Amino acid sequence: MKLVIINYGAGNIKSIQFAFKRLGYDAVLSNNPEEIKSADKVIFPGVGEASSAMTMLKESGLDILIPKLKQPVLGICLGMQLLCEFTEEGNTKGLGVFKTVVKRFDNSVKVPQMGWNVIKNLKSKLFRDVKEKEYMYLVHSYYAEHCPETIATTDYGLNYASALQHKNFYGVQFHPEKSSTAGAQILQNFLDL
Repeated sequence: MKLVIINYGAGNIKSIQFAFKRLGYDAVLSNNPEEIKSADKVIFPGVGEASSAMTMLKESGLDILIPKLKQPVLGICLGMQLLCEFTEEGNTKGLGVFKTVVKRFDNSVKVPQMGWNVIKNLKSKLFRDVKEKEYMYLVHSYYAEHCPETIATTDYGLNYASALQHKNFYGVQFHPEKSSTAGAQILQNFLDL
């Protein structure tokens, strides 16, 4: 299986690469459009600020390529948020795969949300053998609003979409690569799609 992690300068991609290595898969880091298009599975990571990440995608033409991918694609954290239509972070237009917007948590909660929280209302093959209310590791100041594509939810001051799916695109707000055995199960499920 050819597994490509999109390397566009936004993200702690080494930890994702190591997580797949632990599952027995070698993931290639690449921003080469041909290599990404030829992959069996694509990981779209992201850590950092949305507008600068989108600028980096545009500079390499990946903003055009990513929404057209036909194989399973997994957006993680900022990667998921960039797949939405819009994010309040830097007033950034997203890639428009998921028909929802990303908003900042208000000041009634500690921002960023950092640490372990539960995911629930799980709906997707992505969560096969993952228990309802399983703990996942999160670090984020912005959240995706609910939409028909919501496949998991989390409560933090309000209830938000912690995972999304549209056709071959999957997005998770949490970090499966840092979420112990349940996170590893989600990555394996993605590989098995």
